Amino acid sequence: MRIIGGAYRGKNLFSPQSDKVRPTSDRAREAIFNILYSKLDKSLSEVALLDIFSGTGAFALEAVSRGVKSATLVDIDTRDLQKNVALFPNEKNRISVLRLDATKLPPASKKYDVVFMDAPYNKGLSEQALQQLSLQKWLASEALCIVELEKNEKIELPAEYELIDERRYGLAQVLFLVYRA
Repeated sequence: MRIIGGAYRGKNLFSPQSDKVRPTSDRAREAIFNILYSKLDKSLSEVALLDIFSGTGAFALEAVSRGVKSATLVDIDTRDLQKNVALFPNEKNRISVLRLDATKLPPASKKYDVVFMDAPYNKGLSEQALQQLSLQKWLASEALCIVELEKNEKIELPAEYELIDERRYGLAQVLFLVYRA
């Protein structure tokens, strides 16, 4: 695993220690960032990014490499992502790690402009996390939510979210949603 773009392009990351962690492929990550740039109404340097079900932290660290204002990584098990975050000592003021269950979030302390989530496939966790993000007020109005699911996985989107794009990459489908507060 490695960073594929931005200031830290080519930087190697630690691979997951657990077979329960399934990082987003380099190809899919690159495609998602290309789409993200086209959907954002502001510069990446103005974006507060939230990475839910962070796993290794690769997506958020890619965003840091590409100049995101801040990145918050949320996972119930932070061991893999903590090793990768430690590879970015010069960015510690832009990166924060929260050890939380994304399906039982506390009230938000700040609002996020972009959310990426890649929950374990076929467990209904993405739907629960989307509900929690809304209920606990973690999202800015018009926040862009990127949800990776298994290619045949079904999701019932909460009413506050509007599907604006959908893509397939190998075994994954990626939904692009807008949060309508």
